[in-house]
Amino acid sequence: MKRIPRLRTVLMIACLVLAVSPAARAETVVRKTITYFDIGGRSAADLDAELSRKGPLTQSTGGRHPGATQIRFGGDVTYAHSAGRCAIDDATVTLKTKLILPRWKNRRRANADLGLIWDALSADIKRHEERHAEIAKQHAYELERRLKRLRPEVDCDRLQDRVSLVTEEVTQAHDRAQMTFDRIESKNFEDRMIRILRYRAQTRQKP
Repeated sequence: MKRIPRLRTVLMIACLVLAVSPAARAETVVRKTITYFDIGGRSAADLDAELSRKGPLTQSTGGRHPGATQIRFGGDVTYAHSAGRCAIDDATVTLKTKLILPRWKNRRRANADLGLIWDALSADIKRHEERHAEIAKQHAYELERRLKRLRPEVDCDRLQDRVSLVTEEVTQAHDRAQMTFDRIESKNFEDRMIRILRYRAQTRQKP
């Protein structure tokens, strides 16, 4: 049995600054966890400073961010000989995502206005990171689908080269999709927060 190398770990950090997917396959193993980091503060400026000081650190920018999603792809491919050719016997892709989100220790003691701002911001951070995890899941399904559809080759070395190529293509597409998502989110952040705050304020005022 041959195994494909462990697919590389990708750390996707949300670019937030305070200011038709494939059908799920039973074989694909997807695990998601959520962890929190605590912050303090009693004003908007305090929250901004705490997130900048305690948020997840990204090596690509050297800075900290309000939230992050760690993404790890892995998997196994087995090969089988038949009629003098090498074919994919089975392929399983695994995906582990870990969302890292902020938790404000003083939320229960906050005044209504600051609480409204925090609730809007924290909900948006969580939605953003959940979308990172969903993008990864879509590409995990796509990778497994493409691996299982690979046609037999004259020998397993050639087939393994094709497995590596497909793996690289899908992981690069995944990286581009994540970066595009972050770029769009960054541009729309201010308008999005205004809409959320208005909606929450209107909801709060309803009898």
